[in-house]
Amino acid sequence: MRQSSLLPHQCESPEPAINALIDEAAQSRGRSELCRAGPRLQRGGDTEPGTMCSLTRVLALLGALLWAPWRALHGAPLAELSGDQDFQLFLHKNLEFTRKIKGDVAALQRVVCDTFQLCKEEELLLVRQDLGITQVPLEQGHSRNFQAEACFSQIRDGLRAYHGSLAAVLELRPGDASLVETLQPDAANLSSNIQQQMEDLGLATVTYPTEGPDALPAFSSSFHHQVGGFFILANFQRFLETAYRALRHLARL
Repeated sequence: MRQSSLLPHQCESPEPAINALIDEAAQSRGRSELCRAGPRLQRGGDTEPGTMCSLTRVLALLGALLWAPWRALHGAPLAELSGDQDFQLFLHKNLEFTRKIKGDVAALQRVVCDTFQLCKEEELLLVRQDLGITQVPLEQGHSRNFQAEACFSQIRDGLRAYHGSLAAVLELRPGDASLVETLQPDAANLSSNIQQQMEDLGLATVTYPTEGPDALPAFSSSFHHQVGGFFILANFQRFLETAYRALRHLARL
């Protein structure tokens, strides 16, 4: 199995901060009761500041919103994998590999922004609709019914799709061929790593319908080509971010 030679990097996790928020909300439960009993307390001369009531509600809501997508992963049937040293080594190495690919995509995004003045997605949404370029799905990376094989399969398939779509970016920026020609084999290698690891672990291979930029439109103008390249890179960056978070969370189970 071909693996990146990059060393594992200790990444910060959002979990401690989220847990702190939830703990604070739980400790403030008594204050919440005071908030609900506000009028009675005010009549008795014992008041609770309104800001504390608002903070309690915000902490509870924020903790629930941030933690919910990942909490289900703790209940996933991954006990047989979480203690496997080869599996953990695979996760850590490919976390770094994913981080590297994200950095290369960001570099290409800066080139497109500087060269074509295409930097803000909200200004180009109507053109994107005309082009029909969509995000490659990766909902299995944070599904409440999380299954390792489904998540890995979607990461693998998405990497293959973006590997093909980068050809449009290469045509758009032949002067930056070295960046694209680095990205394409890296995406292919990471996809192969995941496929090989799934086979080694005996995980079932799941095949999803091909969506997104695997079949690119015929660009009717150079401007449409530029916008298409912009959205391919923007979508790829979002896909990599979701994949990175899923791999990082698995590594911490």
